Amino acid sequence: HSSSMGKSKEEPGVDPTKPNDHPILKLDALKDSLLIMERAVTHNVYQPKQALYRNLPIIPDSERPAPSIPGLDIHSPHLEKLWSYSCAATRSRSVTAIALNPANSDIVAVGYGGFSARTQGLGYICCWSLKNPESPERVYHAPSGVTSLSFSQIHPNLLAAGLYNGTLMLYNIRSTEHDFLLDSRDALYKHSAPVWQVSWIVKERLVGEKSEVLMSVSVDGRVLQWSIRKGFESMQLMKLKRVVVPKGEKKAPGKPKQTQVDSGQGGALISQHSPGMGFDFWANDSNIYLVCTEEGYIHKCSCSYNEQFLETYPGHTGPVYRVKWSPFVPDVFLSCSADWTVKLWHQDHTSPLHSFQASQKAVNDICWSPMDSTLFGCVSEGRIEIWGMGHSILDPLLIHKPQNGKKQTAIQFSNNSNVVLVGDELGEVTVYLLKNIPRPSDHQVDALMNVVNTSSKLTMNPLFT
Repeated sequence: HSSSMGKSKEEPGVDPTKPNDHPILKLDALKDSLLIMERAVTHNVYQPKQALYRNLPIIPDSERPAPSIPGLDIHSPHLEKLWSYSCAATRSRSVTAIALNPANSDIVAVGYGGFSARTQGLGYICCWSLKNPESPERVYHAPSGVTSLSFSQIHPNLLAAGLYNGTLMLYNIRSTEHDFLLDSRDALYKHSAPVWQVSWIVKERLVGEKSEVLMSVSVDGRVLQWSIRKGFESMQLMKLKRVVVPKGEKKAPGKPKQTQVDSGQGGALISQHSPGMGFDFWANDSNIYLVCTEEGYIHKCSCSYNEQFLETYPGHTGPVYRVKWSPFVPDVFLSCSADWTVKLWHQDHTSPLHSFQASQKAVNDICWSPMDSTLFGCVSEGRIEIWGMGHSILDPLLIHKPQNGKKQTAIQFSNNSNVVLVGDELGEVTVYLLKNIPRPSDHQVDALMNVVNTSSKLTMNPLFT
């Protein structure tokens, strides 16, 4: 009798080596409960660092003393690593884009892919949360490497992605379904080359009524505006013409001609159009934008004129990867390039006001600080630089060299804390706390304008007299 009872107990047993399709394992309620449990467990480990991120007091743990960083001068500006966002699926895939959610800065979307045709494969997008640095909340697959990301300002659950194959994808991060909402593969007018930047732009239709459009720029030399009301539908805003510099003239000084190249006159140009690398819209007028090109030029354009640039800014001697308007002074912008430099500009001045250089490596990305008008960060191979222009325009405030020594590919300041996120070619996004950075000026606009005026005097092209 006892043996038969023992046998009956063994029959309903579960073999842990075989798949288990029990109905309870498919319940959404169980998944939600496990997610909360996972966050609670990771919070036990990350609480001190999450408190630093939030600028909150650290709850002391008598059993676990606070970690110390040996050999570091605690009084000098430096970056303190809090944690890294990484997972097995994205390991050794370059981080190509970092986007913070406008409604909840604790949510960060990261795009993974490559920067050349030989490093391409499937693309990935991971949505990470501050509440659980160990594993992503969402993972999306893309048919090609992801090259750019942007959250909608009006509908922050919508995430747009540009891909290396020229496709645009739209995702709803509120949904637990790991599939896209829309893609541009069937669009009548679409990009035919890598989309290096995609961004949502808010436009005001009527007084108090705002709408949003999606903008993109590609290596095919086109700037497109997209509507998603009936699927992806595009309108061409600009075809980026190659700039012709007359023989005997140098590229940088003076104002270049913006004429088409006649390939029939012995020209060896494969294309008459210039590959676009990035853009940024002006805060004062959503019809005006800057676009940077592989040629090394920055062009100021208008959505109302698609045949001609409003202005061209020469100065870089290599591809310009990124251009960013200042969030404090609308007329000032920064650019970074493969020519090893970051340049400071005023839109009324076609020559750069100042050139920042601290290494002989291409500068892959730049970002203004949202909390200090004179602070910006940039990344290159094996190093992160934080520049405080109010402190010095000749040397960085700090240089941080990650231990892995790998190429740093993307940088983004947090909007709600004194933190910077940096992505690299190994698929890691590291969260750093900015330590011992000089306090921002109480007069942010004046502080940056002082830098601008000092720089313009050094270049002997004063902006204001």
